[in-house]
Amino acid sequence: MNWLGVVVRFVVSALVLMVVGWLLPGITVAGFTGALIAAVVIAALGYLVELILGERISPRSRGLVGFVTAAVVIYLAQFIIPTYLSVSLLGSLLAAFVIGLIDAFVPTELR
Repeated sequence: MNWLGVVVRFVVSALVLMVVGWLLPGITVAGFTGALIAAVVIAALGYLVELILGERISPRSRGLVGFVTAAVVIYLAQFIIPTYLSVSLLGSLLAAFVIGLIDAFVPTELR
């Protein structure tokens, strides 16, 4: 993953967290600041996971691995910033699903 990918993940995560905090059950974000801080943590953890897994993921399994990784990263982020993000397992799965849907429509040049 390159730095542009990290920035795209940050922007998508921040936007999704701001919206899903109101719409989806199982996730609570502490306002705009909480969404930004949570997005920074999610982007950083996602970057670390990409560094670890790297090219070992086949293109076919990248979607499923990306979904599971996003759900785990969102769930773990609440332990790093507990005052800004609270999420249940269902909430992390739903948020990861929404992020995956948005990521599917991001132009390939930005990924």
